[in-house]
Amino acid sequence: MKVGIIGLTQSGKTTLYNALTRSQVELNRFGGAEVSVGVIPVPDSRFTHAVTVCEPKKVSPATIEVTEGGARIERGERKGQGDKFGADFFSAVRNMDALVLVVRAFESDDVALPPNGVNPMAEAQIICEELLLADLTVIETRLEKLEKARLQKRQSNAEAAEHLVLDRIKDHLDSNQPVRSLQLTEDEQRSIRSYAFVSGKPLIIAANIGESQIEPELPQSISTLIEYAKSLGLHVIAVCARVEAEVAQMAPEEEREFLQAMGITEAARDRLIRAAYDALGVMSFFTVGPDEVRAWTIPKGSNAVTAAGAIHSDLARGFIRAEVMAFDDFRASNGCWDEAKANGSMRLEGKEYLVKDGDILHVRFKV
Repeated sequence: MKVGIIGLTQSGKTTLYNALTRSQVELNRFGGAEVSVGVIPVPDSRFTHAVTVCEPKKVSPATIEVTEGGARIERGERKGQGDKFGADFFSAVRNMDALVLVVRAFESDDVALPPNGVNPMAEAQIICEELLLADLTVIETRLEKLEKARLQKRQSNAEAAEHLVLDRIKDHLDSNQPVRSLQLTEDEQRSIRSYAFVSGKPLIIAANIGESQIEPELPQSISTLIEYAKSLGLHVIAVCARVEAEVAQMAPEEEREFLQAMGITEAARDRLIRAAYDALGVMSFFTVGPDEVRAWTIPKGSNAVTAAGAIHSDLARGFIRAEVMAFDDFRASNGCWDEAKANGSMRLEGKEYLVKDGDILHVRFKV
């Protein structure tokens, strides 16, 4: 799963990247083309418990790949001057599964104020509108070709179906609504899958606040941003990237103690990962044993065959049954399959079983 960090310059993108990945990437790389990529494990107390109980030879947590720097936007240098969005911004964004939009909600003596002052809602609007315009440009170009083919009676059935869907999406974008908020059928989604619309990507807004704004709840200073996000169905996370980047260099236990002392109950990486999972509609199941404990990420609502295919295509192809145990039952049996079988906690499920978040699976198959 790939998550891209985007935002205007000096919003704190690189600082947040350092906080998430425990890196020390140089800040203020203005105008450069450097791209930072880090892989972070998904924190999950259930996975940690399984590792403790099974003591496996190999440990494989679920991971998220975080990218920053490949989608750079420059602020206008003078008041009223537009921000610059290059083609590289949109090409980089199209390769992501989800986006984290960092907006500046802090004032600092170390970082110059934007030309129009600190306005997190305005920054979010700028980026969201540019994502819409980028998709609209792609659609209008394609519609011209499809319409020409229709008039010349050279349009195939597949192209005719694509034409109808793109017309729907164009109307939606013209009303200033992103692709992600448009309900499409499976057939419609299939006909436009190759487009990777940027306004269709799950989007999380990270409001980069100052140290004095840290509160247990979302601070009042970003109330207008929160209302704007609600209107688009987006999730807002308030994070002091500077503080979290500094403590990310500490040992995990020291980090927890320091964050709690600052009034931060949960690290930014944990909150963002959970928000990304929610936005993408995915969940985790586990395979456990003395050789390996591993977490697998699949879409919510997936059946047992889909879960088997996530492990290996042969398991899906030769699927017979899945031995399934709910995680709470796994914990109660202390990870012992024989005990779980004896008390009825382990059950056999067929192809259509809908896997639940946290399920422990063992797939029976024959190829």
